[in-house]
Amino acid sequence: MQGIAQVRSRTVVLPVMDVDTDQIFPARFLATTSREGLGHALFADWRFDPSGRPRPEFVLNRPEAKGCSILVAGKNFGGGSSREHAAWALLDQGFRVVISTSIADIFFSNALKNGLVPVRIDETTHAWLLAHPGAEVSVDIGEGTVALPDGRRAAFPMDPFARHCLLHGVDELGYLLSRKPDIEAWELARGMLSNSGREPWIVPEKD
Repeated sequence: MQGIAQVRSRTVVLPVMDVDTDQIFPARFLATTSREGLGHALFADWRFDPSGRPRPEFVLNRPEAKGCSILVAGKNFGGGSSREHAAWALLDQGFRVVISTSIADIFFSNALKNGLVPVRIDETTHAWLLAHPGAEVSVDIGEGTVALPDGRRAAFPMDPFARHCLLHGVDELGYLLSRKPDIEAWELARGMLSNSGREPWIVPEKD
């Protein structure tokens, strides 16, 4: 993952409540395990008609949506199955932030682990964002704030460890690997690791 400290962008507004992961990324596209090229399937049942032609009225098909990296969704976003593809597809489409008043826990976790910033915002700020599609908004991950065009700032909660991972572009495994010297020093101090770097309870194989 790439580290991310701030996202400044116009918003795309999807004012639909209770959007689940099957609507974000329909099940028929789940055959792939690749994270690349999944943007074409994002909201596919809404973006395209049965013959595969884009629906011009859908928000992602409008010219003003091009280049936007902040999605403002309705309440209760990302429920349903735990498919990680939903976060992958949003990222592949170019989104780096999803804002709502409520975001399902599993989707929230999947987003964080892949570098997509899930923002749970207060009702008043959310209502303003829904009413002003295309507004230029700045999301500061370090400060945990959303800045509106009129200068107002709204705070959003985020776990400190999740914030660290986003800012430094690492997941849990990457974080553990970055602390390998500290872990080995701790194990050596407690006799859990030999000076050779081998766990003391492992007998080396004979040549």
